[in-house]
Amino acid sequence: MKKILFVALASLSLIFAGSSMAAGDKAKGKELSTTCAACHGGDGNSFNPEWPKLAEQGAPYIVKELTDFKDGATMAPMAAPLSTQDMEDLAAYFSSQTIKPGTADQSMVAEGEAIFKGGISASGVPACAACHGPTGAGNPAAKFPRVAGQHAKYIEIQLKNFRDGKRDNDAGRMMRNVAAKMTDAEIAAVAQYMQGLQ
Repeated sequence: MKKILFVALASLSLIFAGSSMAAGDKAKGKELSTTCAACHGGDGNSFNPEWPKLAEQGAPYIVKELTDFKDGATMAPMAAPLSTQDMEDLAAYFSSQTIKPGTADQSMVAEGEAIFKGGISASGVPACAACHGPTGAGNPAAKFPRVAGQHAKYIEIQLKNFRDGKRDNDAGRMMRNVAAKMTDAEIAAVAQYMQGLQ
């Protein structure tokens, strides 16, 4: 009985997740994206490695981040005038774009892959793949971001911000708790691995 209930609930969550991901209008999102293009690129592939790529990012995660930005983050001036529908439209547009993959520093790949796939047992760091998926594609329904192909520099900055408490918009302190246990070298290695994931 519990198994049937679990399958039914899982199926319903997928249906609701799918319907929430389809809420935006890509064409309207493309029109709205002209302001975003200066930093994130017209197709969501930013040129500056300190700014995130938005292409192929999960729509629910983009909406979550834009909503959080309205509350005073660096992006507040850009996000403040956006309506909920505007955010949905931008998310629909950027999530439909194709990310341009990066390349990893091969000297760090082995360590980064070990952290991504298996965590760091000595310090209690869980595997990144547990939340971000084995391919780094993220989990849109859970609002866990895509990390595959993302700029290594951006990932490093964000992990250090979580570690130092400069970023705190993670549910249940999940990322702050993980990053607090990581060294700069471990952060750099896993960031390089993620950048090279395709």
